[in-house]
Amino acid sequence: MSLQAAPASASMGAMACLRYGLLGLPLAFVALPLYLHLPNYYAREYAMPLGTLGSVLLLARLFDAITDPWLGRLGDRLHARSPRRVLGAGGVAALLLLAGLVLLFFPPWPHAQLPIALLLMLIFTSLAFSFLSITHQSWGARLGGNELQRARIVAWREAAALLGVVLASVLPSWLGWDQWIAVFALALVAGWLAWSGSPSPQPLSHAHTSSWREDLIHPWRAAPFRRLLAVFILSGLASAVPATLVLFFIQDRLQAAAWEPLFLGTYFIAAATAMPLWLRGVARWGLSPCWLAGMLLSVMVFAWAATLGSGDILAFWWVCALSGLALGADLALPGALLAGLISERGEQGQREGAYFGWWNLAAKLNLALAAGLALPLLEWLGYQPGAANASGLQALSLAYAVLPCAIKSLAALGLYLAFVRPLRLSGPALSKPEESP
Repeated sequence: MSLQAAPASASMGAMACLRYGLLGLPLAFVALPLYLHLPNYYAREYAMPLGTLGSVLLLARLFDAITDPWLGRLGDRLHARSPRRVLGAGGVAALLLLAGLVLLFFPPWPHAQLPIALLLMLIFTSLAFSFLSITHQSWGARLGGNELQRARIVAWREAAALLGVVLASVLPSWLGWDQWIAVFALALVAGWLAWSGSPSPQPLSHAHTSSWREDLIHPWRAAPFRRLLAVFILSGLASAVPATLVLFFIQDRLQAAAWEPLFLGTYFIAAATAMPLWLRGVARWGLSPCWLAGMLLSVMVFAWAATLGSGDILAFWWVCALSGLALGADLALPGALLAGLISERGEQGQREGAYFGWWNLAAKLNLALAAGLALPLLEWLGYQPGAANASGLQALSLAYAVLPCAIKSLAALGLYLAFVRPLRLSGPALSKPEESP
């Protein structure tokens, strides 16, 4: 298969979208263990204290986050040279990602719970993951198209990602981590090969020669970007807290560890199923109103989750299904809004990496704060994994469900004030559905 992909057409078909989006499967496949399973794995397998674990995760994710804009700018420079350079660098990053994952789950050093070793391997693995993710995202944003087309490109990538998450949520308990990593390696190779045969962005008619510093600062000069990023941060933090705590909630609050694969699988399958529905909503109402609807659904569902306790298996299954529907909006729509903002500013094909670098920095800061603050706070409030302390379990419920509701409500208010209300008043292009060309 040639590394030189075919140029993107004005309207990409399903097969072209699939070839581009397939890499989302292995990237999500590995993201779930890195951000969800790893804290639980080290706490239970290696008895690492929650306070220590939270500090390590906070430091690793902060370092990972602050490097994302630089990695995005590096991706922009590679894009400016040729798609071949982007794909080649992505292949190297994929190999490094695989090596880091093996070392994280099968540490060769004598004391696996050594914090500094975990910190260094997390940084190494996360950098490879981040570079591959950012270059893949910016590639999709450079393909252009109208609002619905941009949403479709993102939706195909995120649908593949959801399939990867579903597989990642059930395979470890069935296969074990060694065979899981072998499956990941095969998926990673297949995703990279598909990407190398996908449509490539159209080359620029002029060279982009501004400095690295200018390109890194430039996105912050756009007020719509600052507003959109603020909403994205709040919404992401509301999702990151329960993502960090969900396994603890299932195992200790619900006493339903055996049902973990069903809960996680239901959540992500529901999100994938919802993608076509959200796209139909975008075609009729636009991106920002549909994202607002997803946020409000999430708030209602997690308010219900706060009332659940031991044995509420069926109720929590419904929580997973309904919150999964809301997740579909969170995955498909914000990235499409950002791609549209870049296009409206006349910067398509120039600074997508810089924009998505800051975008990913925000997402990872959310994960860092969720792990670095929620886990030590729960330990301070008396919660210990595996213990049946009533006050600790109550604190777990509040942190898992009530706190995210409050944060998501703030995100919904910000989205309404910044994008939905202006759309109702004047219909700005960023939020209004566009006519097909």
